Amino acid sequence: MPVLDDLRQIRSAWISKISNRLARGESLRASLRDELEQFYGRLMQSVESGNPAWINPVIAEWVQARTTSELEENRSSLGPVIDQLLYLSYETANENLDSAAALDLIGAVLPIYSHAFDYAANLEIDLRIDHITAELEKARDVLERLDKSKSDFISIAAHELKTPLTLIEGYAAMLEEQVKQSPIQADTMLKGIDNGTRRLQEIIDDMIDVSLIDNNLLSLNFQPVWLNRLLDVISQEVQQTVTDRNLELNIRRFPGSDEMLFADSERLYQALRNVIQNAIKFTPDGRTILVDGRKLPGFVEIIIQDTGIGIDVENHTKIFEKFGRLGSVSLHSSGKTKFKGGGPGLGLPITKGIIEAHGGAIWVESEGYDEVRCPGTTFHILIPFRKEPPDENIARFFSARATENPEKPIEFAKPDSVEEN
Repeated sequence: MPVLDDLRQIRSAWISKISNRLARGESLRASLRDELEQFYGRLMQSVESGNPAWINPVIAEWVQARTTSELEENRSSLGPVIDQLLYLSYETANENLDSAAALDLIGAVLPIYSHAFDYAANLEIDLRIDHITAELEKARDVLERLDKSKSDFISIAAHELKTPLTLIEGYAAMLEEQVKQSPIQADTMLKGIDNGTRRLQEIIDDMIDVSLIDNNLLSLNFQPVWLNRLLDVISQEVQQTVTDRNLELNIRRFPGSDEMLFADSERLYQALRNVIQNAIKFTPDGRTILVDGRKLPGFVEIIIQDTGIGIDVENHTKIFEKFGRLGSVSLHSSGKTKFKGGGPGLGLPITKGIIEAHGGAIWVESEGYDEVRCPGTTFHILIPFRKEPPDENIARFFSARATENPEKPIEFAKPDSVEEN
C-alpha cells in the first residue's frame, strides 16, 4: 500500500517537526515524542484498516489529561492541537514526497483527523458536563452544610444563651425581693447577674469574631510577643479550674518560647487559651495536660497534649468548623471548663482563623474517642517566627488566605511530634 510506505518514510521527519514546533526544552520534546510515536502508530493502523477508531485511545488519553483549572476556564481544547497536527502533516508530506504522493497521503489521513476532531469534541463535552456536575454536587454539599450550620446555630444558641439569661432573670428577681426586705444579701445576687452577663458577652464576642473571620475582616496588630508570658497568663487564668478538678497542667519551657517574635498578642493569647481550655474541658478529673513545643526553621511549634477522651479520626476537621461540637447538645454539661462542658462550638474555628491569619497552621492528632481508655488528643500549632513586623501586603494576604477557601486550609509539612522528656 503506497500510502503506508509514504507514512513510514516521513515518520521521523513528522515527529521531529511537531516536537520542535510544539515543545520548548529538550525534556518536554522527549516526552512529546513518545506520545507522538503512539499517535502516529495509531494513525497508520487507521489508514491500513480503514477504521479511524484506532486513534481513539490516544485522543481519549489527551482529553483526560486536562487539568481542573483548564476545565473551569473552558480552555486548552484539543481541537486546535489536532488542526495543527493535520497542517504539519501536510507540510511534512510536501517537504519529503512528490506532490502526487503528498496529496494521496493527505487524502488518506484527512478522514482520520476529522474523526479525531469530532471524537475529542464529544469527549470534552462529556468531561465538561461531568466537571460541572461535580461542581454542582460540591455546591449542594456546601449549601447542606450551611443549612445544618444554621440549624446548629439555632439549637446551640438556644441552649447556650438560655443558662446565663435564666441566671440574670432569676438573680434580678431575687435581688428585687431582697432589696425590699434587706439589702445585706445583695452582693451574692449581683455576682450571679455579673457572671451571667459576662458569659453572654463572651458568646456574643465569639460570634462577632467568627463573623470577622468569615468576612475577611479580622485585622492583626503585630507587636513583640513572648510565648512563655502568654502561656503564664493563661496558666494563672485556668489555675482555679485546674485545682478544683484535680488536673495537672504542665507548661514546659521549650526552645523559642522565651524569644521575642512579632504577632498579635491579644489574638494569639485568645487562640492558645481556647485550645488549652478545650483540653481541660475534655480531660477527666485527676489527669494531666502537657504544653510543650520546639523551634523549627521559620516557625515555632506549640504542642498541647491532653490525656482526655480523644477525638474520632473522621471528626479531626469537623472540630474546626463553626458550631462543630461533637455529640448531642443535651449530653454536655453546662460551663466552659467542666468535664465535657458545653459551649457554642466557636472556640476552635476562631483559633484556626487567628492562626492562619498569622500565616501559621493548626491540626489535631488523636487515636479516637474512648471515655474509658482515654487515648488523649494532641493539638499542633505552627506560628511564624517573625523577628520584625510583616509587610502590610503580606499580612493582608495571610488574613485573606485564612478565609477565602475554608475547605482548603493552608498546608504545611507536619513535623514529627516532639518526644516527651
